[in-house]
Amino acid sequence: MPDLNELAAVLEALHQPAVLISPDYRVMAANGAYRREFTLPEGGASVRCYQVSHRYQLPCDQAGESCPLRRCMETGQPQRDLHLHHTARGEEHVDVEIFPVRDGHNVTRFYVEVMHFARLASPNPSAAGLVGRAPRFNRVLELVRRVAPSEATVLLLGESGTGKELIAQAIHDASLRAKGPFVPVDCSGLTETLFESELFGHEKGAFTGAQAQKIGLVEVARGGTLFLDEVGDIPLPLQVKLLRLLESGTFRRVGGLEAQKADFRLVCATHRHLKEMVADGSFRQDLYYRINTFPIELPALRERMEDLPLLAESLLHRLDGGRRLRLSAEAMACLEDYAFPGNIRELRNLMERAALMCDGEVILPEHLPDECRCGTAPRVPGPLPPEVIPLEEMERRYLLWAVARFSGDKRELAAELGVSERTLYRKLQEARGGAPVENALAEEP
Repeated sequence: MPDLNELAAVLEALHQPAVLISPDYRVMAANGAYRREFTLPEGGASVRCYQVSHRYQLPCDQAGESCPLRRCMETGQPQRDLHLHHTARGEEHVDVEIFPVRDGHNVTRFYVEVMHFARLASPNPSAAGLVGRAPRFNRVLELVRRVAPSEATVLLLGESGTGKELIAQAIHDASLRAKGPFVPVDCSGLTETLFESELFGHEKGAFTGAQAQKIGLVEVARGGTLFLDEVGDIPLPLQVKLLRLLESGTFRRVGGLEAQKADFRLVCATHRHLKEMVADGSFRQDLYYRINTFPIELPALRERMEDLPLLAESLLHRLDGGRRLRLSAEAMACLEDYAFPGNIRELRNLMERAALMCDGEVILPEHLPDECRCGTAPRVPGPLPPEVIPLEEMERRYLLWAVARFSGDKRELAAELGVSERTLYRKLQEARGGAPVENALAEEP
């Protein structure tokens, strides 16, 4: 059996917050960094990890979240996930790693949870840069955290206006090339005649009007990140030139003879369906597989509507110039009913227009354009499962989600749900497969 004192000493050697957890989620030991970031009971009272980090009443996998501890229990292998945790500074994105601790008979006795703060984004509307807390957004952050330290080529996919350049910048900032330049290239704005010159540069006299040597963007990006935005718009004849650059790592300036060594990390983005373009012959298959090393799908705003109030408040914070603008409940209801075909870019434009139209500090529906006022657009549903599931299963998931997040007693929760305490108790037992529910909400009246 592993010695708890020895394991606690190992935790203290770690700089990151770390905690030792039993198979029933109880916190057995924590290092100083963990105690500084998270509130633990005085006097060594027993507490479970999800009560500390999430302030839930149930394990996070039963509250609709992916739980690395549960997966570690099931697979016996280390696991990793990105969650929102309550820290000393409020809610923060935390990259959680879980490792099993086995005894001399190879039986897992404990789990070590190590936390790395993912400060690429924030759930705080006053923060600069990326903001969000929706599960789809957190999944993107997790993928960014995984790929950023490598040299792998990243392909960002998603509709226009979803923030692909901001994600590309975040990948650069979290990479080993963060001190180098971040060079964005709008491929949709490059004509065939300008493509080579802009990307590779040219020598003096290479063509009419080339009165001096020009350094191309590939050279400008040396030691940093080259971001090719709308890579799907590159004309087919020029795709072979890009492929040759990526395969050989060298290029020649237009009119030059000497091969130049390229040194950049590539991030690409497109709103187009590249697989379909490959199928119809408008995008080279070999180039597609070369840039599709690590694809990241960015969700449309309608797929992360939980973030709408946060994003709107964040945009107003950046636009209002000290006016402390805020949305009325009626205006927010209008935005929640709108489909946002232009995604976050469109939301920013709407907030800027509303700020100009509003003379006071409260934005009302009349400050919004006609197309997104209540009753003029189809209702966009809230977060739903990605697949069609039976209503009974949907009720079960929702009940566990509500129990995990509700801080009151069973009577208050039953009242909120519109059922009797006895009905709540019965449904909780059914949701847990007939097993007794441990928290106070499940005590039978």
